[in-house]
Amino acid sequence: MPDSHIPPAGSNPSDASALSQNQTQRFLHFGALTLTALGVVYGDIGTSPLYAVRECFSGPHAIHMDSVNIMGVASLIFWSLTSVVSIKYVGYILKADNRGEGGIFALLGLILGARRQPTPRLRRAIFLSAIFGAALLYGDGMITPSISVLSAIEGLEVATARAKPMIVPLTCLVLFILFSVQRRGTSRIGKIFGMVMVLWFITIAALGAWEIIQSPHILRSLNPAYAWHFFHANHLHGFVVLGSVVLCITGGEALYADLGHFGRRAIQVTWFGLACPALLLNYFGQCALLLNHPEASQNPFYGLVPSALLYPMVALATMATVIASQALISGAYSLTQQAIQLGLCPRIQIVHTSAKIKGQIYIPSVNYALMIACLVLVLYFEESSRLAGAYGLAVTATMALTSALYLAAAILVWRWPWWKALPPVILFLVFDLSYFGANLFKIIDGGWLTLIVAVAVTVTFTSWIKGRNEVKKQLYSGLLPLDQFLAGIENRHLARVPGTAVFMTISPKGTPFTLLHQIKHNHLLHETVLLLTIQSADVPFIPLEERVSIQHLSSGFHRMVAHYGYMESPNVPELFRLPACSSLPLEPMKTTFYMGRETLLTTGRSPMMQWRKALFAFMSRNAANPSTFFGIPPNRVVELGAQLEV
Repeated sequence: MPDSHIPPAGSNPSDASALSQNQTQRFLHFGALTLTALGVVYGDIGTSPLYAVRECFSGPHAIHMDSVNIMGVASLIFWSLTSVVSIKYVGYILKADNRGEGGIFALLGLILGARRQPTPRLRRAIFLSAIFGAALLYGDGMITPSISVLSAIEGLEVATARAKPMIVPLTCLVLFILFSVQRRGTSRIGKIFGMVMVLWFITIAALGAWEIIQSPHILRSLNPAYAWHFFHANHLHGFVVLGSVVLCITGGEALYADLGHFGRRAIQVTWFGLACPALLLNYFGQCALLLNHPEASQNPFYGLVPSALLYPMVALATMATVIASQALISGAYSLTQQAIQLGLCPRIQIVHTSAKIKGQIYIPSVNYALMIACLVLVLYFEESSRLAGAYGLAVTATMALTSALYLAAAILVWRWPWWKALPPVILFLVFDLSYFGANLFKIIDGGWLTLIVAVAVTVTFTSWIKGRNEVKKQLYSGLLPLDQFLAGIENRHLARVPGTAVFMTISPKGTPFTLLHQIKHNHLLHETVLLLTIQSADVPFIPLEERVSIQHLSSGFHRMVAHYGYMESPNVPELFRLPACSSLPLEPMKTTFYMGRETLLTTGRSPMMQWRKALFAFMSRNAANPSTFFGIPPNRVVELGAQLEV
């Protein structure tokens, strides 16, 4: 009988060992990836049990507490998580990736890059839908840290009524510390996020499971008939309560937005393997508790916690909500970076906090704006129950817009027939629009706030786009063809000085006005002249080998066009170190960069409304210095000004 451990004839033991080692490394890498995903992707949706059930029975639109309503709410929560998160996002939307990246801007880039282009009117509608959806996410980014941390610390009030005066100050302190440490980056503390969230999900699952054991009949609410009975018994009031039920799926959009960081498989495994079961157990546990102890409606989440464990649970909940807040803050940074690269807003300072991880960025202006907004929200609303009145409207509107954009991608990008594309999207929109309609009742409770923020951001983005288009029209209309310019240079015999001059220009064609101004004032040229244009693509990343295209012209002139994805930050010094640039005589200490600085006057004849002109001029004046944004040493930059009327 052959020895079982002897490899087959012709096989190489070292190859088998190497294969086994590679499989082990891949397994360990995937394990680390899923652990990190738990700490980033599920922070928002994972902390929703702190307030979702409570708002249904003790919020401003609370429903009467009886067995029909409790079972109905449990059924609605189950089917909401199943239909919206498990089926829509995990099952369908995650497949709509743009070269591995997700999020509403990734979906927009996917549609705009399709071979089959929409009509101009439909293209404009798609573009505005994506901008408004992104703007709504900023409103979500304001409320999530506030309501999450506030609801966690409110657990102290369950332990002792004397803690109530300290809840708001402690919440403000936690938020202040959270935003203050952002400039240090999250690469170090990010390593422990996953372990904390694993402990969080296991704990809330155990608490819920114990209560379900006491009242197992709560599991009957898996039957959707209980949701139907709920609406039949409560009519319009039941529809209004749906605006509180939707709190259990806030954060679903994060699964799609974080696709590029972790991949589809890691998100699916962590959702079905831990996050979803833990959430369902806890929600069912809270509803089971209310069946037996209606007095726990003021805070059913902490009602599951034994009194001896209340303080440790408050500490764990606070850590979990800080992680949820961190994910939203980082998401706001990423969203702003994408908006800048897509040309939706002016350049602002972006600080890279990690030399190894490209996605680790910090944007001071966004950070301080969010911090002030969160602190004001906590001080104004004071209670998470009141703050929940402002929560949900932005989330549900973004979900509906994502469904509509998914339909556009299915038809234009994947070329699905209508009969295949419509059924799933109609199902998605039935849920999305129902939640959105229910949340319209929250406008007077605070939902107006997120709408104002979204409208303000949308107006800002669209004003910047319109203004830049007007500026480009003026610059392009006056451009001298480059071949005519080069012919004139050869005839004029201008003096040439040693070194390289790099002229930054927004157009890959024609002669930059900065070059014309330089010759007009100095009457000379450098030996080497490089015309550099940096363009943003509709894809998240551009491979290094496709980063630049170089055209060698006459008289020592060269034209370079550099391409960056909307999730990348341009860096000119790094650009010049690419192998493709080795043919250019570039010496850092002998290179001068010429940039244009436009002074905008609002007295032009452009069709923009006057208030839009004023807003655009204000944003242009306060945009980040281009040399800093492009990573160019300031002592190598010469700026040449021009006046433009818009």
